Amino acid sequence: MDWQKWHTGYDQPGSGLAERLRAVQAQLRVALDSAGPGPLRAISVCAGQGRDLIGVLAGHPRRNDVTARLVELDPRIADVARESVHGAGLRRVEVVTGDAAALDQYLAIAPADLVLLCGIFGNISEADIERTIDLARGLVRTGGTVVWTRGRGDGDADVVPRICRWFEERPFQRLWLSPPDVTWGVGAHRFTGEPTPLPPGTNMFTFIRH
Repeated sequence: MDWQKWHTGYDQPGSGLAERLRAVQAQLRVALDSAGPGPLRAISVCAGQGRDLIGVLAGHPRRNDVTARLVELDPRIADVARESVHGAGLRRVEVVTGDAAALDQYLAIAPADLVLLCGIFGNISEADIERTIDLARGLVRTGGTVVWTRGRGDGDADVVPRICRWFEERPFQRLWLSPPDVTWGVGAHRFTGEPTPLPPGTNMFTFIRH
């Protein structure tokens, strides 16, 4: 899979990726707008070019309050994200080239106020989706928000309802879910429990598609 080429879908007006990006960014703005005063922390797992979080922070009033870590395995794609961070002047945003599945990447910043799990759930097994959601209880603080994505209508069984159930059993409160008649799924869930310690040396998932 050429992930650099895949990212060009974001530049095509009306494409599913472009619409999904707008929906994710809208939920990120809601989370930032509703956050209390003071410093905020954000984590983006499999961050890609960082268009979602960087695109929002670049013009948001809370931009200087947010310390963020974006983790992306592909060095070429991570470099694009770094260029965007530099161009936007986001001094508290760090792009890490590394295995985003490894919990060790987040030990220094978790639990965070905002966690992005975008572009992941369509590329891993259902068992790993549930495992990732379970481990997300250590990535996000009490009252923090997880924004996630999962494609719909691509020939696969619609697992979005199960993803919502797995979140809500953990316990996460559903804040928003995209309508079922679009090919992309975006959800936002608020964590209402107590964060669990992240187990060092643990991986959340393994990519099995592409």
